[in-house]
Amino acid sequence: MNLLFHDNKLHLALAPLTLTRPVSEIRFGILTIGETWSKLLKPAQTGFITEKYLSVKFKSLPGKNALTVAGNIKPDKELAKWVLALKPGEKLEVNNRWIASNGAAKKTIQKTKSDLLFIEHSWDIFQKNAAAIALDFGLLTEKRKSQSAGKTNQTVKSSRIFIEKGARVNFCILNASEGPIYIGKDAEIMEGSVIRGPFALCEHSTVKMAAKIYGPTTVGPYCKVGGEISNSVFQAYSNKGHDGFLGNSVVGEWCNFGADTNSSNLMNTYGKLKIYSYQTGKQEQTSITFCGVIMGDHSKTGINTMLNTATVVGVSANIFGAGFPAKHVPSFTWGGAESSTRFKLDKAFEVATNMMQRRNLALTAADKKILSHLHGLAQ
Repeated sequence: MNLLFHDNKLHLALAPLTLTRPVSEIRFGILTIGETWSKLLKPAQTGFITEKYLSVKFKSLPGKNALTVAGNIKPDKELAKWVLALKPGEKLEVNNRWIASNGAAKKTIQKTKSDLLFIEHSWDIFQKNAAAIALDFGLLTEKRKSQSAGKTNQTVKSSRIFIEKGARVNFCILNASEGPIYIGKDAEIMEGSVIRGPFALCEHSTVKMAAKIYGPTTVGPYCKVGGEISNSVFQAYSNKGHDGFLGNSVVGEWCNFGADTNSSNLMNTYGKLKIYSYQTGKQEQTSITFCGVIMGDHSKTGINTMLNTATVVGVSANIFGAGFPAKHVPSFTWGGAESSTRFKLDKAFEVATNMMQRRNLALTAADKKILSHLHGLAQ
């Protein structure tokens, strides 16, 4: 069986995160949505139905013998069972939402499910991250034994703490009373850190000394984080290695927060937030009260940067200087509140290349085509 992940018409609704990836590639919980589907369905091959400019990197599959699933749905075992039961020509809808199709749909299978887990807005990622962590925690740890937490750590609800092989944790407090704590392969939590679940630290990531992190928070693979973090999701390869507060946020890949960057996550009025929409190109009223920053890939902040409540940052932006920048920082912005200009494409390539080389990775030709496309849109 082959599997196709469909963006489900949410490319702009989930931007800026989806400006550089299909919807199913968003990390939500411990795994990406696509990884959760793959773990449950075990396809021979996977592909994507996504935006044309993204298909240079995220390719479809030849032929027609594939199940197609909604890339914004986080599946559990029950949902996976329903999808696998689809016959050719059938599609599955749950709570009147399209979930999956087996070929051209001629018949609809209707189901109801009280705990269907999905994202439709960028802030859904942190708001629903507790349920997503719990789901993935169960899948990843079922019938497996955790490494010992060691004698130097203080643990609460140790049965809900899972430490993978090669992980290092010493002289820390791990409190899983509010949700599970997952520490990935070869990850490290340095001395003096205080962690409250739900929390996931993915493989090869690091929590710096004396960090304060409370859930539901996910730190994706190859990230470095420190300071105070609340209810945030880092995709992968991004750094917030210094003091400063980040809350109710989603951070893309290859991002970096300068020392003492702080993000407001609540207005002084305690009111409902307006958040920039890539669908309408303007600030739109929402029903949520808490939101820090939604940041696209390859974006950076300088030291002492202040980010206003519900700031949306595009791809490859470099924010620095005094004062609060605008609540929407377009892709390839260079500067801050006092003045800004457009980041030159060759310089954006140079910065991305330099950062990726530090992790022994390369900015590929496909990556450059995607960034070039976005740079053209930013004109």
